[in-house]
Amino acid sequence: MKFRALLLSAASLPAISAPSAHAEEAGAGSRIVVTATAFEQKANETATPVIVLRGDDLVHRRQATLGDTLAGQPGINFDNFGGGASRPVIRGQTAPRVQSLSDGANIQDASAISPDHAVTAEPLLLDGIEVLRGPSALLYGGGAIGGAINLIDSKIPTTLPEGGLSGVAEGRLGTADDERSLVGGLTAGIGPFAFHVEGVRRTSDDYRVPEKFGDRHVAGSYNDNSTFSVGGSWVGPDGYLGVAYTRQRSEYGLPGHSHEYESCHPHGTSLHCGSHDDHDDDHDHDHGHGHDEVPYVKLRSERFDIRSEYRNPLPGFEKVRLRMAFTDYEHDELEHGKISTTFRNKAHDIRFELTHKPLAGLRGIFGVQHSSSKFSAVGEEAFLPQSDTENTAMFLMETLQAGKVRFELAARQEWQSIEATLNRRVTHQPLSISGAAIWNIGSDYSLSLSLARSQRAPNAQELFARGVHLATNTYELGSATLGTETAKSIDVTLRKTAGATTFTIGAYHQDFSDYIFADTLDRLEDFRLIRYTAADARFTGIDGEVRQQITPDFALSIFGDYVRARLKGGLGNLPRIPAGRLGARTDGRWGPLSADLEYYRVFEQGKVASFETRTPGYDMVNATLAYKFALGPQANAELFVRGNNLTNALAFNHASFIKQAAPLRGRNFAFGVRSTF
Repeated sequence: MKFRALLLSAASLPAISAPSAHAEEAGAGSRIVVTATAFEQKANETATPVIVLRGDDLVHRRQATLGDTLAGQPGINFDNFGGGASRPVIRGQTAPRVQSLSDGANIQDASAISPDHAVTAEPLLLDGIEVLRGPSALLYGGGAIGGAINLIDSKIPTTLPEGGLSGVAEGRLGTADDERSLVGGLTAGIGPFAFHVEGVRRTSDDYRVPEKFGDRHVAGSYNDNSTFSVGGSWVGPDGYLGVAYTRQRSEYGLPGHSHEYESCHPHGTSLHCGSHDDHDDDHDHDHGHGHDEVPYVKLRSERFDIRSEYRNPLPGFEKVRLRMAFTDYEHDELEHGKISTTFRNKAHDIRFELTHKPLAGLRGIFGVQHSSSKFSAVGEEAFLPQSDTENTAMFLMETLQAGKVRFELAARQEWQSIEATLNRRVTHQPLSISGAAIWNIGSDYSLSLSLARSQRAPNAQELFARGVHLATNTYELGSATLGTETAKSIDVTLRKTAGATTFTIGAYHQDFSDYIFADTLDRLEDFRLIRYTAADARFTGIDGEVRQQITPDFALSIFGDYVRARLKGGLGNLPRIPAGRLGARTDGRWGPLSADLEYYRVFEQGKVASFETRTPGYDMVNATLAYKFALGPQANAELFVRGNNLTNALAFNHASFIKQAAPLRGRNFAFGVRSTF
């Protein structure tokens, strides 16, 4: 209650907001176009808050994983798993309720299956990140019931480079994990054709943590990666058509991995673990250290993308848009140099959208989407059977401007079938609908209300899992009888978009029927027996940012977020829900020099689920210093240093499956030089 009162009072202060990175910043919202929204709306026109990271701030904040890159943005946390895997958590929810997209097409890997599986997106190659929260993500399906993250890149050129050639080169060094990264990209134009090539090579060692953790490094937190992409496109006056090939190779460690419990199995709702048979439920966690060799992942992914947009394709239509992606994903989990388990996913995603011109005041978009996944796990820890998932969807969105109020109505119907080895075929037909009204109050303020009824079908893991999953120290039990989960949501957003004082405050409530979650049935020390089950649940929260422009070159901000998630009927709290945060930031620019300094407090998480432990709060201090200079008429360069966790705080992330074995990294300085031409 104390934190909620503090956050609400802070949100009412007359001055402050997020940094220049955010779409809601003074003036930025009127310029930044969000490509993931149905009509590519400006950031300050969306019904629910949108976070956009682009430009210098994205360059400075980019890290090895998508979750680390976005962590700290209002309403966004992450479920870190060492240095190699980290998924974003939006308003308390992560995969399979948060959908990652590559310019509108699904990223199909194995990250939705487990937090130790990396999202196959390279942050160092991104031009922008768009985060959609609430009903605005509905058009991307049940996998985005908690939100959608759209990753913008340059691997398929959409315009011809000015002067016929453009490029970028960057080098980075990090101190906490001895990071060494090289980034390069080149785009060339020949007549109406544009060609692009880009790549990243990054190596890092186990990252350092404060001495009071007990060890100076988190064993198995290293991360080595190489990503290469080549693409080309035809660019005309009204659109483009292009294709790209991307190859990724990665190797990273798995902290907290223990074979002490590999013989455990369920007896009803209890664990049986051989010599551990007699136990109680209240053992302390240990750090999971002491292994001479930590297991690791070797990841291989190949992906083809086809993208096209064309304006005025037919009378009465504004634009047609096509996204196609074909992915061949595989990773091995190795122990003592030998493969123990292999995960594979061969998948494709095809999405077609058609936008019509205003008709009787209505402007709308219609689309169809089909995705397919053939997933398999073979080896000692194959806790999932081979499965084939097919999903077909149709979606529609219409908008109407009536004076100062804009109305939006959207719907998406899906047909999903999953067939797994030795299991019957399971089908679901989730239907999602939403409506919104955005009221422009004068020239500076807007108030929006969004209502949605969203549905999500269970995935193969929730239906058919059965076996030991040592990465998360669990024995997983699926339930093939799970039905569709339904969320009734309300979002209210208040914005001030002009003047020295700007802000965005969003409050939300989601009421779930048959919310699917991993219920802990029993625990032995750090090992848990979990069963995927359905129960009614509620998510309620607030996130916001307020900004005061002190001078044209200097600003102060505060930001914060809070989410409360619990099962209805007094059944307790949901697990791994991030704690509330409240912070302040200052940023300024003086000619070629720019800097920012931020502090935020992550509060203790004491509202825990059964068999879950409290997580202490911590303070985080970060800063950036950058200097830009010209190298020639068409070339520029920047030197920058980004400092994270400057006080070297020992910090544990409540959203992580391995919070005790892998605290957040200690003090780190990332030194970089970047040149564009």
